[in-house]
Amino acid sequence: MLRNAYRMGLAVAALFAVSGAPSGAAAADKAHLQLDWIPTGEHAAYFAGWQKGMWEKHGIEITMSRGYGSGDTIAKLAGGAADFGVADIAAVFTGRQRTQTPVKAISAVYTHSPHSLFVLKKNGIADFKGLEGKKIGITPGNSHKLYFPNVAARAGTDPEKIVWVNTDASAMAAMLITGRIDAAPFYSIHHYYQNKAAVRAGEEIVVLPFEKTGFTIYAASLVTTDEMIANKPDLTKRFLAGAWDSFKWAKDNQKEACELHVKKNPEVDVDDCMGSLKATMGFVFNDHSEKTGFGRFDPERLKYTWEVVAASQDMPKDWNYAQAVDTSLLP
Repeated sequence: MLRNAYRMGLAVAALFAVSGAPSGAAAADKAHLQLDWIPTGEHAAYFAGWQKGMWEKHGIEITMSRGYGSGDTIAKLAGGAADFGVADIAAVFTGRQRTQTPVKAISAVYTHSPHSLFVLKKNGIADFKGLEGKKIGITPGNSHKLYFPNVAARAGTDPEKIVWVNTDASAMAAMLITGRIDAAPFYSIHHYYQNKAAVRAGEEIVVLPFEKTGFTIYAASLVTTDEMIANKPDLTKRFLAGAWDSFKWAKDNQKEACELHVKKNPEVDVDDCMGSLKATMGFVFNDHSEKTGFGRFDPERLKYTWEVVAASQDMPKDWNYAQAVDTSLLP
């Protein structure tokens, strides 16, 4: 009897060894993350977290795609082409208010906007006051121009006296460096590699952040659909946990994060990635995020963000902007 029991035990053990039944491991959920733009160093935390298994440990098999602007990311989510996305909260507000797009911000990423103007140091432009008559480059629909009246008013500059020069985004930096425009709108996190090009031409770029005038609005956010929140709350919660694990790890391991980022995006130089990632972390980890909790929105700043977006996009100020935000699934 003991011998038969022993043989049965061996058979069961062999069966488990083949099937892996006792491991308790379930098949990972698949999730597609749609970024907001081309994968520069500001996205290194996502790509590094992907390769370090930050989502895998939460039972998610993640994939990622580059973006073509926040509006496009939101449209892809609404159309079912992606599960989660990175998008500016202004685009979330606008899509939901104007077309009832069923997408919500589920986590803040940037606690304040990286909007800024790049100027050449030799021209002596030190702030936003006295820009009347200056030529500023702009691309169609660029939010810098929409927000500029608010910034100008804070600085005492007449926005109606700015000379806006329409151009292609790819030509903007070259036009600034060669003196064809006096200022160019960029996110401040892109200063490192744009200034590298300027230095090669014997120039130096100085950053004028919009936030220095008190223009502190939320920007990049993690987003998903109403359906995902309602029907797959556990997956959404695990996705957010993986995202924040990725950011926290990347903050402490920036060089390795960029080396991993470049493996997925070989068109990006490691030093350019590190310049952008270092700047990006200042928008993610700071006094504001320490106060509110990572990913959470401060009610007053969220209200101000909506008011600025509503004014810039000519939307009704009394619209209930809270319906575009749901942070209940943050870890």
